[in-house]
Amino acid sequence: MRAVVYEQFNRRPELREVPDPVPSAGGVVVRVETTGLCRSDAHGWLGHDDGIALPQVPGHELVGVVHAVGQGVERFRVGDRVTVPFVCACGRCAQCLAGNGQVCPNQTQPGFTHWGSYAELVALHDADVNLIPVPADLDAGAAALLGCRFATAFRGLVHRAGLQRGERLLVVGCGGVGLSAAMIGVALGADVIAVDIDPSALARAETIGVAHTIDSRGLDEAEVLARIADAAPDGVQVSVEALGREATMRLSLLALAPLGRQVQIGLFATSPTLPVPTIISQELSLHGSHGMPASDYAELLELVASGALRPQDLIEHRIGLDEAADALVALASGDRSAGITVIDVS
Repeated sequence: MRAVVYEQFNRRPELREVPDPVPSAGGVVVRVETTGLCRSDAHGWLGHDDGIALPQVPGHELVGVVHAVGQGVERFRVGDRVTVPFVCACGRCAQCLAGNGQVCPNQTQPGFTHWGSYAELVALHDADVNLIPVPADLDAGAAALLGCRFATAFRGLVHRAGLQRGERLLVVGCGGVGLSAAMIGVALGADVIAVDIDPSALARAETIGVAHTIDSRGLDEAEVLARIADAAPDGVQVSVEALGREATMRLSLLALAPLGRQVQIGLFATSPTLPVPTIISQELSLHGSHGMPASDYAELLELVASGALRPQDLIEHRIGLDEAADALVALASGDRSAGITVIDVS
């Protein structure tokens, strides 16, 4: 098969021919239809994840058709169209048995623990626990995006922070996962405020129904908080930090009304300093979101099927596998093109 492979961290990947994967006893091999270009892939390629063994094939957001099935798989057959959470659970540990596969201590992640989906074929483990059937008429790009950024944002907003219709939602950082969170907030009936330094990202946010956008270029913390207060006189009930920066995490916490809930999705290279006195005095809560188990996808898929949530509307670029290496390098170099890029493999 063809796959994008990197032999060393921070050295340009190459598209090459490599051996086809073989399914594990409880796993499958999927022929990849479309895969997402995600900032997490860039973090992996840069060497920020110490669990990655080299050589590696990136890619963890995908949709495709089952190509081969391990002998222990019961629920899926060759030809089934599927997607998968980027955190694949083992299905046997205490966390999995409690329904929390997204924090499984034995988790596998394509593109990190084993070769990923920037390839014509990808192996996925513990298929009966992790695979999610995908309707034939669902856009391939939309289906791929459900594996990581949309699932992470949905779980964070709905299952962790309990976002309610009519509440005010602040999204700080309008990259792929931030725009996903904003789109979900709009679909759920929240009044959404988006903050970013990129006018094109804010323009994209407006196209998906975000009511208030704030261009924070050149503004200090107090000035941005004042603009948020103008848009939300009664305060913000839920905030999302989608960048992984101390300054923006602090901003999203300080913007919250008393008893507000923050969802932390942005990843940090080092541990940030938090405004702990404010967290205590205002009784704020901080929620991490690390994906969503396959068993919880029904509600998200229903929202997509209803037409209220259209992940495909965030796709700005569709590229081929031969363009994926350059796109990954550009993303790692700080490219903040508005919208999302997906890789159409087949």
